[in-house]
Amino acid sequence: MKKLLLIAALSIVGFTTSNAQEKKPAAKNSAPVAVKVSPEKVDGPGIIFENETIDYGTVAHNSDGRRDFVFVNNGNKPLIIVNATGSCGCTVPTKPTEPIMPGASGVIGVKYATEIKGPFNKSVTVTTNASPTPITLTIKGTVVDNDVPRG
Repeated sequence: MKKLLLIAALSIVGFTTSNAQEKKPAAKNSAPVAVKVSPEKVDGPGIIFENETIDYGTVAHNSDGRRDFVFVNNGNKPLIIVNATGSCGCTVPTKPTEPIMPGASGVIGVKYATEIKGPFNKSVTVTTNASPTPITLTIKGTVVDNDVPRG
């Protein structure tokens, strides 16, 4: 009987000790950890944007309306940006002129005409050799008078 109690006690101690060494899950209130996911590789040229929408928020009248859409060629062949077109004359995109090599990144620049007051929601259509379907990028925000307090 004493042997049985000794084995049971040793089992409990061993179980408790092994559980104490296991990694405990993070507390609910802890901050999330950012995990950078590498883009899935594709055969041929590929394109993945960091963001397909840029929200300007509230911007001052006649302020700098330039923003950048950053992308990566996740393919195994050079990516060519054939065309980048704004949805109107107030949205002027720029594109790389040279091919983007596999694994390299590039930028589609956009300049919105901030002399036009009020809310805006415009698009930029990007045509590449990665897909027969163009990619639509979006910019949005509101241009306000310089005298109007922004909150």
